[in-house]
Amino acid sequence: MAANPYSFDQTAVRLGVDARAETLALDEHFWPRLMSGELGDFHHEFLITQARSIGRWSQAEMHPCGEEIVCLLDGAVDFVLQHSNGDETITLREPGAFVVVPRGVWHYAESSEACRLLFITAGENTQHRPAPQE
Repeated sequence: MAANPYSFDQTAVRLGVDARAETLALDEHFWPRLMSGELGDFHHEFLITQARSIGRWSQAEMHPCGEEIVCLLDGAVDFVLQHSNGDETITLREPGAFVVVPRGVWHYAESSEACRLLFITAGENTQHRPAPQE
């Protein structure tokens, strides 16, 4: 049986503890359901998503239960890691370039041009707060 192709424009993937891939529809209800816990707690699981972005994120985020991999697919982006001893900016300019965001480090991104990013996130207990605004 052949599988149908998916698009990260319309689908997220949950990688379970048993390495099973579960597709999740990216509709207008996805992010509110995820944030409310309706999609589960992602205990020892990963969420794979794609996002398009331009400008500075309105929210910074932090993943206390694991590292996050963010890969640039198109465009260019600056990732700001908010370490306790000061901010570190990592610039991604080439498709395929990626950053590994350490566990427990607040971070956000900003770009002066449209970009597309692939996220592999240890999502358990993810936290958000407003990102610094200029």
